[in-house]
Amino acid sequence: MSSTLLLSMAAFALAASLTPGPVNIMALSAGLNHGFRQSLRHVTGASIGFTLLLVLVGLGLQSLFQQVPLTGVILRWVGVAFLLYMATILIMSTGREVATVPATAPSFWHGALMQWLNPKAWVASAAAISAYTRDGFGIAVLAILFFILCYVSITTWAAMGSWLGTRLTRPHHLRRLNRIMAALLMASALAMGLMSPGGTAVGLPPSAA
Repeated sequence: MSSTLLLSMAAFALAASLTPGPVNIMALSAGLNHGFRQSLRHVTGASIGFTLLLVLVGLGLQSLFQQVPLTGVILRWVGVAFLLYMATILIMSTGREVATVPATAPSFWHGALMQWLNPKAWVASAAAISAYTRDGFGIAVLAILFFILCYVSITTWAAMGSWLGTRLTRPHHLRRLNRIMAALLMASALAMGLMSPGGTAVGLPPSAA
């Protein structure tokens, strides 16, 4: 495998993982409200969840949506409902979670589930597999690159949230930022609901995170 191909893979993986999306917004929120260490459960779950999805798409899982189109529709609307649920949690936040209930930080399974319910993650997986792989070795290399860069990218968002949390010490400041993030999640849910049957929305590039 050439170094040029590896660099191209890495650039695609970084762009798909680092750009804003529901998973990264939740990582930012987890860091803000619960601290960096607590947010790593979400980071790990999202990274492993996407890598597993990528590998299974490479092994042919995407054919399920071609054979049973209803599965894609169900996935989309379950994803919309899940994003709205997470947005509701942020709206109801008191802004004092760091000191009072750190155990309510998004879990490993929340992170993984967000990837599997995110049609943009499926689109990114399918695009990466079709563009960069021809065999099992290519899938393995792509999966390793994506896991590393996805973990680093989501961790970066969690670290930014933790940094903000140390500076926004007043509860009303935290509440305000939580509501902004809730609005972003709702916008993601709306975009997901407007996705075409093929899995894309106008003006939204594929983003794993």
